[in-house]
Amino acid sequence: MYKISLITGDGIGPELSESVTEILHAISDKIGLKLDINPVEAGDIALKKTGKALPDSTLDAIKKSDACLKAPVGESAADVIVVLRRMLDLYANIRPAKSYPNMPSLRENIDLVIVRENTEDLYTGMEFDVGNAAVALRTISEYASRRIAKYAFMTAKQRNKQNKVTCVHKSNVMRKTDGLFARTCAQVAKDYDNIAFEQMYVDACAMNLIRQPEAFDVIVTTNLFGDILSDEAAQVVGGLGMAPAANIGENFALFEPVHGAAFDIAGKQAANPSSFILSAKMMLEWLAMKNNDSKSFSVAKKIEEAVYGVVSEGIKTKDIGGNNTTKEFTHKVISKLT
Repeated sequence: MYKISLITGDGIGPELSESVTEILHAISDKIGLKLDINPVEAGDIALKKTGKALPDSTLDAIKKSDACLKAPVGESAADVIVVLRRMLDLYANIRPAKSYPNMPSLRENIDLVIVRENTEDLYTGMEFDVGNAAVALRTISEYASRRIAKYAFMTAKQRNKQNKVTCVHKSNVMRKTDGLFARTCAQVAKDYDNIAFEQMYVDACAMNLIRQPEAFDVIVTTNLFGDILSDEAAQVVGGLGMAPAANIGENFALFEPVHGAAFDIAGKQAANPSSFILSAKMMLEWLAMKNNDSKSFSVAKKIEEAVYGVVSEGIKTKDIGGNNTTKEFTHKVISKLT
């Protein structure tokens, strides 16, 4: 049995958490993969209740679990996810972007993954006031660059699609920091003869994600660039509602939808739960690899097939122009799990 901590979140978070919980319980009942789901609070609601966006009890529960699912949280997001990434050393942020039927995708054959370094860059928050100016320090290390590059090449190898890694940076301007990142990725590439390697400036990559997204396989990049490019890639395949994400470390991982708490539609049962459902699918894949568990991997595949089957039939939630509620969409996914 796997112990899963579930941060229920803010805004549409509780609705999406209910959706994912129903699906995971259905998996347990129908397929026999035993999961112990433990709901915990973090975010705006937790901040109001306890004075901490990430209460000690929640942190303890997460540390005792095998993996964590996190619904979107509100204004206190940085005090939750950024803290967890650093504290648990979740160095690899993995964001797939894949075309699904009946979604407003630019192409029908997009299937790429952005592998984003998750611990360094400007997101360390080292900012200072200097007179009438403000200064931010950008840190890029050889150690972090090397391990994220290795993760990207292993991802390309496991996917076995185009077998290509694209290193994205801006070393023509930021010669020290991005220069180090680019050189390190190129060094790692020498250990993977069967994986093609290319480099691309971030502005060119942003353009090519619109112009020719199907040409990408695995993109590896720094924290800030990865954050921006992954949102762009999600929109290219139809929006953030179909965009899952993983934060992976050596021994622990956290999975979450890319989008925010969407307070404007909270409580209306209008939100597309696909991104969180697909995040749960990524969690099961990770558990399968970590524990050599073929059943978990099989279940992950069934979840994606069920989501694909539902959207193939033109079934959509209200936030993307459909007529189905979040619950109705969830139940239709469950009906396709066998």
